[in-house]
Amino acid sequence: MKEHAAELIYWTRIIHNKWKMYMAATSKGLVYVGPHETPFEELALWAGKHFPGSPLVEDNEILKPYANEVMDYLDGTRTVFTIPLEYHGTPFQQKVWQALCDIPYGETKSYSDIANSINKPSAVRAVGTAIGANPILITVPCHRVLGKNGSLTGYRGGLEMKTRLLALEKRDL
Repeated sequence: MKEHAAELIYWTRIIHNKWKMYMAATSKGLVYVGPHETPFEELALWAGKHFPGSPLVEDNEILKPYANEVMDYLDGTRTVFTIPLEYHGTPFQQKVWQALCDIPYGETKSYSDIANSINKPSAVRAVGTAIGANPILITVPCHRVLGKNGSLTGYRGGLEMKTRLLALEKRDL
């Protein structure tokens, strides 16, 4: 894992309709959207691991454009995100996360589909691991990945959150 110079990590908590989640960004882009109803400590632990020595600063104003796009998505009025993202992961993870961003709103893919899309057809398990490490939920839509037979599979935010996000997208189509 590459070391980064200490930089400010700005965070906020979204409370919107029945959704409650933390999100964080650097000056370069969104780095974290946490699962629904998880404690602040999850964000703090993640930031400490990926941005050692970087202070966490609550700043609702800096996060407002990010929060607005996520809330628009949760309202069903946004299908594409335009906010900048800053991926912090291995090159392989970043390839997988970019492939997730290519899955259209309301559609799903299998882990095998993602492995094939990054030209690593035999790396299905590694793809699953990379998807599970995605720190930017919703905006990097790992909820759109299902098992090969279409079954719901693991999701860092829990299967209830995954089900809610998929239902939101199906409802809006």
